[in-house]
Amino acid sequence: MYCKGIDFFFYPYNVRKLNSIFVLMNRLETGLFSGSFNPIHMGHLMLANYISAFTSLQEIWFVVTPHSPLKKRESLLSDAVRLEMVRLALEDYPTMRVSDVEFYMPRPSYTIDTLNLLSELHPERKFSLIIGGDNWLLFDRWKDYKLILERYPLIVYPRPGENVQIPESLSQTVKVVNAPQLEISSTFIRNSIQEGKNVRAFLPPKVYEYILQNQLYR
Repeated sequence: MYCKGIDFFFYPYNVRKLNSIFVLMNRLETGLFSGSFNPIHMGHLMLANYISAFTSLQEIWFVVTPHSPLKKRESLLSDAVRLEMVRLALEDYPTMRVSDVEFYMPRPSYTIDTLNLLSELHPERKFSLIIGGDNWLLFDRWKDYKLILERYPLIVYPRPGENVQIPESLSQTVKVVNAPQLEISSTFIRNSIQEGKNVRAFLPPKVYEYILQNQLYR
């Protein structure tokens, strides 16, 4: 087929090629926020809400990790329980989704493998990586960290007391967000529950009820 005014023959191959180019140009910007979420708390939601509202990211995916190579795993609840808590927490947030992709990957899972797999499974999306300032300081210890920097944008959120510095050479691909800083940690919540403290305000309501009903962290 020949289109008047365009010197281009649309053979099936060329149509497929144009479709691929269109997909690449219109990919949905998606941030990956990985963690054990043991448990997920209001600080996580506030951060994701800020990033989806004040950056170019259109969706935030909470990737629940079965085991981080840099963390001990004794205190981890089961994968299914932590996944359910994140699912409950995100029910009322249309720009946030939960992913269990790493549950089906070799363990320990590594971020570069997750990014590559999701990019292959979802070519209609452009993935960015969301990490804390503490992880940025350790980033050169991550598997294939240079490859991550070459292929994927990074969004770094400083934690309280951190002064995150990004080298000028990476300023186009690594961005620091000035998100509100809250001193809430999953460790604090776990310890507080174990001590019998009321931490209702620190947790999404459905997650708080789920923890109570299942007597978690006791």
